[in-house]
Amino acid sequence: MSLPKLILAASLVAAAHAGAQALPAPGTAGTMVIVPANGEVRHANDQATVTFAVEEFDKDKAAAAARVNRKMKEGTEIVRRADPKAELKTQGYYTYPVYPEPPVQPLPASRTPIKPVPSGWRVGQYLEVKTTNLAELPKTAAAAQKLLSINGINFGLAPATEKMLDDRRILEAYRNLNERIVSIARAMGRQPSDAVLDTVDFEGSGNYGGRPEMQMASMAGARMKVADDAMPEPSFEPGETTLQMRLVGKVKFN
Repeated sequence: MSLPKLILAASLVAAAHAGAQALPAPGTAGTMVIVPANGEVRHANDQATVTFAVEEFDKDKAAAAARVNRKMKEGTEIVRRADPKAELKTQGYYTYPVYPEPPVQPLPASRTPIKPVPSGWRVGQYLEVKTTNLAELPKTAAAAQKLLSINGINFGLAPATEKMLDDRRILEAYRNLNERIVSIARAMGRQPSDAVLDTVDFEGSGNYGGRPEMQMASMAGARMKVADDAMPEPSFEPGETTLQMRLVGKVKFN
């Protein structure tokens, strides 16, 4: 083959190769792709919900109730003085009889069953305390424990913090969606600019997505049993909260 023919053949091969690169990958034009994405943010817990309890037992129901009422009132005042901005709510007042243990030997069948008589009454009430003053929480809890016991504690996010993080997790989810669109376009042999975002489902309400999720990580440790009047402060570890959001995008490749 002469030199001019060789040059022409090489030019045609190069042109064909360049044209193949310029064309979209076969079979992908007009393709609709469903792209799930996820956004996640973390933040240290800045709100605690502590449940205090008081319970009394007495043969006299009125005496048990009187002690519960007095301790709950005084305990509530202690908490209010220690943490004036805390949200307090009393709840779960209960009264029920306590019966003695049944006899070891069963009674003869011929005898008329004797109606059990309560040996006493158990009376109690709960106090829910919601606070963002975590720095003073051990001190507040120790002061309240002189009259009340800690029934439970949960850590989470204050409403303002949760709103701020909600904005961030939406941003993270949308950023992740864009990153995945770029990756999918490259895998299909297409340019990211060929992708047109048709729909974004932030609720994940279709059959192709999940609903937004919030995972709460609550941790608490408290040493509550002491013997002397100088109440040691309980130990708390607030932990952190992870917020997750799933969204789904429908992308069409031109």
